[in-house]
Amino acid sequence: MSEAQTPVTAAAAPLIAPLVVNGVSIDESFAEAFPMRATRLIVTAHNATWAMHAGAAATGFATSVIACGAEAGIERVLGPDETPDGRPGLALLIFAMSSKELAKQLERRVGQCVLTCPTTAVYAGLPMDASADTLPLGKNLRFFGDGWQISKMIDGVRYWRIPVMDGEFVAQETTPMLRAVGGGNLLFCCTGTDEALAVSEAAVAAMKAVPGVIMPFPGGVVRSGSKVGSKYPALGASTNDAYCPALIGLAKKTELTPEVRCVMEIVIDGLSEAAVAQAMRVGMQTAVDHGAARGVLRIAAGNYGGKLGPYLFHLRKIWHEGAPGAAGQGARA
Repeated sequence: MSEAQTPVTAAAAPLIAPLVVNGVSIDESFAEAFPMRATRLIVTAHNATWAMHAGAAATGFATSVIACGAEAGIERVLGPDETPDGRPGLALLIFAMSSKELAKQLERRVGQCVLTCPTTAVYAGLPMDASADTLPLGKNLRFFGDGWQISKMIDGVRYWRIPVMDGEFVAQETTPMLRAVGGGNLLFCCTGTDEALAVSEAAVAAMKAVPGVIMPFPGGVVRSGSKVGSKYPALGASTNDAYCPALIGLAKKTELTPEVRCVMEIVIDGLSEAAVAQAMRVGMQTAVDHGAARGVLRIAAGNYGGKLGPYLFHLRKIWHEGAPGAAGQGARA
């Protein structure tokens, strides 16, 4: 066959070089996140124990907006030098899909879990910018005082003092609301349960040091990652069968190789894109540090092809920007 007669074939798709660090493969993929509304609260109490009781209760049943209405968690423990009243405290982050839902969740959670907890008080944990959108805090809770409540202005900020059986409950009148980001995530594909739990626990501990983020699921870890839709019309979400090791060879599509026997997910909500990206970077570094020798085979991420949300956190971009010696530390993904 002459050169002129050589068949023309479609150009092959360009190959993407694998990225393997310390034996851990990092996918050429992205975590897909979506807009949320959020606020930060400071809860204080007579001692750290009672502050923790209030914080744990107020952020309970808040893993996913799919069924909980809010995603919430304890951001960090605060010392007396970091709180408005000089007492031990906590910073809490609460996220919801709309300002209306966030206001409802805030009133219920503070009213039922902080107001009720012995010795507590609650304050806004974000700067009171005059241009910021705000949500009611003590503004509505004050009515529990049945007319005995009184207000006090300090440096232009109103606080409410509500009489209760151990003295009084102090609540700042309002708290600022921010546009936030929910649904950043990492998937750790590992050789077994022990290995997956070890790396996930270490990653969550490291990520908690990043300001402005929470990992809202139990212990910060999700074992029941989901996909959009289901064979059952009543369900909007169902098990992510492509990442279920027990379905290798059974499901029509799998993202796993046979040596992966356990996958854990970490979901991140943050007050900004930069905060979510930084938390993902820290989590990825932890997984790479564990390495294949400790059972971590791959880092992946959950996404819906870019159809769920506008925030795309590309794993390799985040890794390269945060790797030692890499140029730039930009967090926008």
